[in-house]
Amino acid sequence: MTGLTYRTTTALLFVICTIPALAQTVANNKDLPDAPGFAIQTAPSTPSPESAQDATRDTAQINGVVLDVQANPVPNANVILAQPGKLAERTTVAAQDGTFTFASLPAGTFRLVITAPGLGAYTSDEFLVKPGQTVTAPKIALNIATTASVSVFATDTEIATAQIQEQEKQRVFGVFQNFYTSYIWKAAPMSARQKYKLAFRTLADPTSFLILAGIAGAEQYNGTYPDYGPGIEGYGKRYGAAFADSLTGRIIGSAVLPSLLHQDPRYFYQGSGGVRSRAWHAVISTVVTRADNGKSQPNYSHILGNLAAGAIANTYHPPASRGVGLTFETLGINTGANAIGNLVREFVLRKLEPSVPSFAKGK
Repeated sequence: MTGLTYRTTTALLFVICTIPALAQTVANNKDLPDAPGFAIQTAPSTPSPESAQDATRDTAQINGVVLDVQANPVPNANVILAQPGKLAERTTVAAQDGTFTFASLPAGTFRLVITAPGLGAYTSDEFLVKPGQTVTAPKIALNIATTASVSVFATDTEIATAQIQEQEKQRVFGVFQNFYTSYIWKAAPMSARQKYKLAFRTLADPTSFLILAGIAGAEQYNGTYPDYGPGIEGYGKRYGAAFADSLTGRIIGSAVLPSLLHQDPRYFYQGSGGVRSRAWHAVISTVVTRADNGKSQPNYSHILGNLAAGAIANTYHPPASRGVGLTFETLGINTGANAIGNLVREFVLRKLEPSVPSFAKGK
């Protein structure tokens, strides 16, 4: 028992004496493996390539300034940053000094598209941006836009003037005037001034005098108005009466009454539809006309104009060719003649007038 106690006491003293030395050895020896229950400090490790790439991802930046050709800054220019082959785009607006910045960008290939009101668009070449790189765009100078969209507004009077000028070029066989036919179905309404001007323009046209000369010659040949007599004197009286009839009929029926009643004195060529439809339009136009507001109305201007002209004719026609009955008879004859004239306008004249524009095709 005494021997056991002695050996035990000796072993405990050995352990107590060796533990401090062992602990100092472990602390000084960094190459020893970790022992359970100890925190071992390790030296910092070198970053891997993947970690370095993550640190620079989406940190690139593009700067630039937008100027005009005179080197003045262009504020509020719209700047688009696009990556070819990708749908996503970034957009910014240039500052008052023309500068712009795109930050937090990934590496890749980019293109700049810049626009500003009144200036031509600018598209850069493709350029490469590396990870974490700051790129300054080259000088961007926007030119003045070479094309522009301009809206032109004209009044009805201005449009009508242009259309009437085209009508005044309409001549059958390039000779005989046909100013009162509109081949534009939706022509602008005429002003009162334009109605008077067209009436006097028609009367003063040389072909009007030729037509009157033919009418007087036909009356001379047929013995119309026998009280005028034969020969040059009789022909002169017939020519004078025909001129007076044309003057009063044209001024009253095509200018005075259309202006007062707001009606259009022209014939509107239909040009489309079947023969029956076009023929009906031609005949009915002698008694139905278009108002200045575009609606159809009884042709008071034509009817009353012929009556007024017939009444005035009683003052210079021979006594045998006067009277209320003859006035209404003349009205019927003139109305029938106008219907025939409208049929000729609808089916014949356009083919004989080389000056009619190709776009003027009626309804």
